[in-house]
Amino acid sequence: MRTAYSVETVRAAERELMARLPEGALMQRAAAGLAAACADVLGRVYGRRVVLLVGSGDNGGDALYAGARLARRGAGVAAVLLSPERAHAGGLAALRRAGGVVLGGGGMGDGGAVGGGANAEDAILRADLVLDGIVGIGGKGGLRPEAAALGSVLETSRATVVAVDLPSGVDADTGEVRGAAIRADLTVTFGTHKPGLLVDPAREYAGSVRLVDIGLSLPVEAELEALQHADVARLLPVPSGESDKYRRGVVGIAAGSARYPGAAVLAVAGALRGGAGAVRYVGPAGDAVIARFPEALVSDQGPKRAGRVQAWVVGPGAGDDASAVGEVLSADVPVLIDADGLRLADVDAVRGRGAPTLMTPHAGEAAALLGVAREEVEGARLASVRELAGRYGATVLLKGSTTLVADSGGGAVRVNPTGTAWLATAGSGDVLSGLAGSLLAAGLSVVDAGSVAAYLHGLAGRFAADGSPVGAHDVADGIRGAWRDVRAG
Repeated sequence: MRTAYSVETVRAAERELMARLPEGALMQRAAAGLAAACADVLGRVYGRRVVLLVGSGDNGGDALYAGARLARRGAGVAAVLLSPERAHAGGLAALRRAGGVVLGGGGMGDGGAVGGGANAEDAILRADLVLDGIVGIGGKGGLRPEAAALGSVLETSRATVVAVDLPSGVDADTGEVRGAAIRADLTVTFGTHKPGLLVDPAREYAGSVRLVDIGLSLPVEAELEALQHADVARLLPVPSGESDKYRRGVVGIAAGSARYPGAAVLAVAGALRGGAGAVRYVGPAGDAVIARFPEALVSDQGPKRAGRVQAWVVGPGAGDDASAVGEVLSADVPVLIDADGLRLADVDAVRGRGAPTLMTPHAGEAAALLGVAREEVEGARLASVRELAGRYGATVLLKGSTTLVADSGGGAVRVNPTGTAWLATAGSGDVLSGLAGSLLAAGLSVVDAGSVAAYLHGLAGRFAADGSPVGAHDVADGIRGAWRDVRAG
């Protein structure tokens, strides 16, 4: 499992480790890993042009020491100092001893500096690699004007951009981007991932992420968790020799309407691929469901008369039928609420449930539930999913470019690492709802069911699309392949 920790936790772990190490040893570990990553990107180091964008503090020191290592291997290294008087003295001296030169960010540098702002811009445009060491993990808000101007130059440069710990201008704890920020091709992060490297919109700025182990001792409980194949494989329900359809779990689907029968079909498709032993469908789209899936158990008598289930899914394509939502919420089994069900569900009814509840909004639905603009949810995904979970006393799966799963009781938020932009297609969320509901019926906890469903759904979408447009039915069909891939390791 990949984990991410808050800035406060990382800082505490760094202080504890530095107290046991010789002075400067921790920075040297980080710089060695950073230089090695840059060398891998460059392929051949000798004769390559490297520019360091150096802010004040330890982040700039990491860049300077890494630059010194590259210079000793024959690279032409130039440092652009945004705050010359506050640059890391030891790193700056090491760079100069290795033959590196120093440029001022917008004026003359000190002690042998070369040129000014124009030279810095020219150096960036001619560089093979640029190291972003402007702002460390404690930075808040966007870049200051001088740094933002350098970022604009970077956008026209052919150089590979490598961020030191995280791209400057993004928020390490929240993944928010509140102004100008550096877009990296690679981020080399130290000790552990930071939440902003895993959560959009900041994740989009990070590029590929490489973790360098510097020996930090971190707590068991992380801020964020991202499941990997092995984690999902351990959670997948597998029938035993004594299993029957009821022991494997029965999921109820209350979805669809005369206007949206396809939502019912797609939710049932996801449920049938999710490991439960049987699917009971309740609603007005029974003819469409049975025509596509004769194995489904179809009823039009309402959820209370549908028969025994171990979990319910309610809402996809339901229109304005609030009665089914109310009946499902009164059931003493886990319930997944999606789409129209989110609009129709009463917050007090959700909070008052004794059994677990999983809500699966996209950003627009989450914004409506929170009473804010969609852009606010998309810009602050981590804060939004936590607030929604707390307000409803439910587990919330916030869909989108970064799918997050947060529990109302707190703890680590799960972030899904799979998926493709091609999943942004009508009906894809209905498939996800059915899949997650089936996993709930099979006995997974509400957090695990949401996380595993998102993982399989993203993998199925990736496999089905293979770089081309994909429909929701293709995603449903791809779940079996995703399941097999996870099981195979």
